[in-house]
Amino acid sequence: MKHKLLMGAVSALAIVSASTGYSQEDYTRFGIEADIPGMCSYASMDAKDYSGRTLNIISHAIPVIGEPTALHAQQFEELTGAKVNVVHVPFGDLFQRILIPFQTNQNAYDVLFYASLWIGDLNSYLAPVPEAYQNSPGMQDVTRNYIDVATWDGQMIQYPMDGDRHYLKYRTDIFSDPAMQERFKSETGRDLTVPATWEEYNEVARVFSGWDWSGDGTNNYGSAEVAKRDDLMFSAFISRAAAFAKHPDVKGGFFFDLETMEPLINTPGFVRGLELFIEASKDWAPGGANFGLGDEIFSFGGGQALMSYSWDDAFIQAQQEDSPIRNNVAAAPLPGASQVWNRDTGQWDTFDEPNRAPYITWGWTSAVSNRSQNQDMAFDYLCFFSNEANTLSDLQIGRFGVNPYRESHFDADLWTNKLGWDESLAASYVETLSSMDTSQNRVFDLRVPGVNQFMT
Repeated sequence: MKHKLLMGAVSALAIVSASTGYSQEDYTRFGIEADIPGMCSYASMDAKDYSGRTLNIISHAIPVIGEPTALHAQQFEELTGAKVNVVHVPFGDLFQRILIPFQTNQNAYDVLFYASLWIGDLNSYLAPVPEAYQNSPGMQDVTRNYIDVATWDGQMIQYPMDGDRHYLKYRTDIFSDPAMQERFKSETGRDLTVPATWEEYNEVARVFSGWDWSGDGTNNYGSAEVAKRDDLMFSAFISRAAAFAKHPDVKGGFFFDLETMEPLINTPGFVRGLELFIEASKDWAPGGANFGLGDEIFSFGGGQALMSYSWDDAFIQAQQEDSPIRNNVAAAPLPGASQVWNRDTGQWDTFDEPNRAPYITWGWTSAVSNRSQNQDMAFDYLCFFSNEANTLSDLQIGRFGVNPYRESHFDADLWTNKLGWDESLAASYVETLSSMDTSQNRVFDLRVPGVNQFMT
């Protein structure tokens, strides 16, 4: 419970504060660098009293998103006196576990964490984000991409707390090692370069799979990929197919022809992406075909794999202070395609410079149920979850799954001065991510009712 201090306890509180090394206003005990003033801050939540009230939350399984959900729930409990229950659900079951209570007129959860592309199915069950929260400094700093992701029919009904996209991560120490360069050239006849096409990606992965190139006594592998069914494999496939299927001069839909609504999934561009995905599987680590997102995070982030492509999580894992490969990684755009299917002409077009199709892949989001009787407390929790101090801390923990989504996150100084990243590494990261927002050939996920039937 939120304890109300009596006047006679003031002196005792002073003794405790002195002995523990922090004052009542010092919130660094929660693991943050410092509280940042504002309506969502630790101090603001500490001033509220939700004693005797219960907040029910459904979230993804630990660690990705589920772990920060639980961490900030525990902090919120301590600050406000609320009782917070968190239910963790594997990704393959999360959609139904959220939707079924709504369909059966149950008021099961106040707060929901889920994949933002499900907005087409969930929009009628979500409470609009109140104007006060929309006007908070943290929300005003959210990039246009993720404001749009949170919006349905002109109304913000999702609460942004993550920004997701796929890009290439690779080990700079291995790519720059003369011995590794010599071995690669002897096997392929070409110089070792950061892959510009998916064919090159597969070739590099093949050469660096099944032997101990890190020198730690265990085999390493060229690529870690999210390949487990019902655990985000669809996103990995889209990353591989987009460059072949998203022609910059062809308009009118990516997944469907918008004039005829003919599905495009079986057209040659998508098929080529699938063929290369299958080819790559021969060089994955043992068990790699069952890698979920958590496996990919720890395979690349822990130093087993030379490359990976997906969300920021594996990159951030590699950059944690205790990582054996810290500051030996870099970011780059997803590989492209030298030949791109043109569905208008029914032919393959050849590009001198590989065609790139940045993938702005759904991303985690949060929302408040419009059936909740605790909407004030629920929005305060989401406001607190995503406050500037918590977000800065969460961005540094790869397994948490919280990735850059505010304008301030794309300032290289944040990563070099505050987090100790090498300048060239930070530049590769910021430039790769920010360039995706300005690309004219981006791919977004479907956001239609029934999307889970298409992307699972």
